[in-house]
Amino acid sequence: MSCDFLSLARPGVQKLSPYVPGKPVEELAREFGLQAQDIVKLASNENPMGPSPAVKAAIAAALPELTRYPDGNGFALKQALAERLGVATDSITLGNGSNDILELVTRAFVGPEHEVIFSDHAFAVYPIVTQAVGAKAVSVPAKNWGHDLVAMAAAITESTRLIFIANPNNPTGTWIERAELEVFLAKVPERVIVVLDEAYTEYVETDDVPNGMDYLAQYPNLLVSRTFSKAYGLAAIRVGYGVSCAAIADALNRVRQPFNVNALALAAALAALQDEAYLIESRRLNRAGMQQLEDGCAAQGLSWIPSRGNFLAIDLGREAAPIFQALLREGVIVRPVANYGMPNHLRVTVGLPEENQRFLDALKRVMLRG
Repeated sequence: MSCDFLSLARPGVQKLSPYVPGKPVEELAREFGLQAQDIVKLASNENPMGPSPAVKAAIAAALPELTRYPDGNGFALKQALAERLGVATDSITLGNGSNDILELVTRAFVGPEHEVIFSDHAFAVYPIVTQAVGAKAVSVPAKNWGHDLVAMAAAITESTRLIFIANPNNPTGTWIERAELEVFLAKVPERVIVVLDEAYTEYVETDDVPNGMDYLAQYPNLLVSRTFSKAYGLAAIRVGYGVSCAAIADALNRVRQPFNVNALALAAALAALQDEAYLIESRRLNRAGMQQLEDGCAAQGLSWIPSRGNFLAIDLGREAAPIFQALLREGVIVRPVANYGMPNHLRVTVGLPEENQRFLDALKRVMLRG
């Protein structure tokens, strides 16, 4: 092939590296000759419970209509979300996961002449979507591993169009408290859109983390994104949503692909939203598993970043990459986060009790081996 097609791509795209997801179980099994059933994956912040019976029944009921296009407007799911959240249906944008919402808002509002602000150690998608549209990425140094909203407000210029805030944040698990968020939102000019990424909000069980929905009426430049991939256990079928003023939602729907959420995802999300017992059990399992991981790390003399998500960023006190590789050979998949500027940390998803223990035992062995 004689043509260098990458050179024809937009400059921002040329400089991008493809997103690298957590290693799949099947890949590790092939790589080290392991049996898939003997591998524990705690790398991608997935719900370890598996889908609820209600979700499986909803998917089965939708199967006979696979030859039909899905409802491109997602009427039933939007209606259910509107009733649950106390918002109008025209303020909701459905996405192929909440990542889709993050990309839609960037494509709709940001160009090469603009700046996008986010924090160090924040979700990798923020710089990816910024660079893809050719905008200037402004990464603000973190404070105690979390967002420094005072510094982020000070970074706003006439060119700023978008600010990403994750609460709780991935991969650190840190969170922004109500008072500091309120002060920040009051400082942001209305022409600057604030995206409050609440992918892990369903795991929050304390009063110190604000609910973004509480601020939508007061701040028309606010968009709250959420997902069914985490606490609702639907990561494989990709469905999320954004809630904003109707004008922002209208702009997102102008660039949204037709049928961006498939029929099985729509049916599953609707069933999951109505399955309160599953969500309660997800929180209980996460609470107990988080305590198990923290206790296990403390017993090994390791520190961690306190988390309000379903994962824990553990400080190994040394370069984490060799430990990550050694854990793979033990059949345990976790997530190295050196690409987030955290070379000494591993991010570990809260799993089932036996999975958490498997990780802790393997970690102890490989740390002792050095």
